[in-house]
Parts: sequence; C-alpha cells; structure tokens
Amino acid sequence: MTQEIMTHTKSHMEKSLESLRKDFSTLRSGKVSVSVLDNIRVSYYDTPTPLNQVGSVIAQDASTIVITPWEKSLLKDIEKAIQEANIGVNPNSDSECIKLFFPPMTQEQRKDIAKEAKAMGEKAKIAVRNIRQDGNNHIKKLEKDKQITEDISKKAQDDVQKLTDEFVKKIDEMVKHKEEEVMKI
Repeated sequence: MTQEIMTHTKSHMEKSLESLRKDFSTLRSGKVSVSVLDNIRVSYYDTPTPLNQVGSVIAQDASTIVITPWEKSLLKDIEKAIQEANIGVNPNSDSECIKLFFPPMTQEQRKDIAKEAKAMGEKAKIAVRNIRQDGNNHIKKLEKDKQITEDISKKAQDDVQKLTDEFVKKIDEMVKHKEEEVMKI
C-alpha cells in the first residue's frame, strides 16, 4: 500500500517538474525562442486557437521570429493577438508574413527574468511540498486505520521526505541553470 502512495507521490512531483520546464520555456533568454509565443491565441473562426496551429512559426536567427499564416486573411488577427499579448515587440507585417524583431536584452531585463525564474522555482517547490503533505496524510491515514504499523508508517514518511528533498534539489538546479542562461550575454 505504501508503495502505491510512493508511486503516486513521485509521479505528481515529476509533473510539477515538467510544469516548471514549460514555464521556463516561456521565459526569454539570450536568444529568442518560438516558445515565447506559446500562450498566444488567435481568433480563428471565432475560436481562440494557438498561434502555431494557424501558421508556421520559425526562429529565423537569434533575435527574429517569422510567422507565416496558412491563410493570408489571418495576418491582421495574428498581428492583433501578438499586440494584445504584450510580449515586448511589435509585429512587422508584409503581405506574406509577420516578423518579430526582439531587441537585445538589457541587464535590467535579464535580472527581471532571472527573478521571474526564481519565483517559478519557488512555486514548483511549494507544489512539491504540498504533494509531500498529501502523501504523508495518506500514510498517516493507513496507520490510523491500522492497515500498516507505526514502523512502516515512519519509514514511508522518511521515504516521502527523501523524494521531496530530491525533487527540491532538482528544482534548485533547474533555476540555477536558467538564471545562468538568462544572465549570459
């Protein structure tokens, strides 16, 4: 029974780590990444549709993203969605595609993004600790219901703590790596 709780706890902690990876992908680092556009939705036949599903999105070089819509009629809608998303650049459109020119980041912007990465890491740690608490509560309930002994309960709680420490360490490493990536010029 405690093995099921451990498996469940570990899988939820891994999901928290994956969520942090996704959050980090939306942060801008030294070179531009198309993932900064992941949260942008375009009105496509009155349905909010992800930008990468209405056209091709390519990082042309370290500071330029090119968006080529599959339907030319979407150019204005895509421009509008990008402006409303407030990602720090204005779309430049010819009649074929939209280009986003990202200026080099200032030291101040880099510090702000590094702070944002740290805050995302803290949220992930909180999520992992909540998962730990949930796992421990399940273990304590089994002990209370006399389904496991006190010794097994203590060992299982220690194992959950070791798992938590392991994931917190991974989160710290991810945050450190992201901060170094952002601060590198």
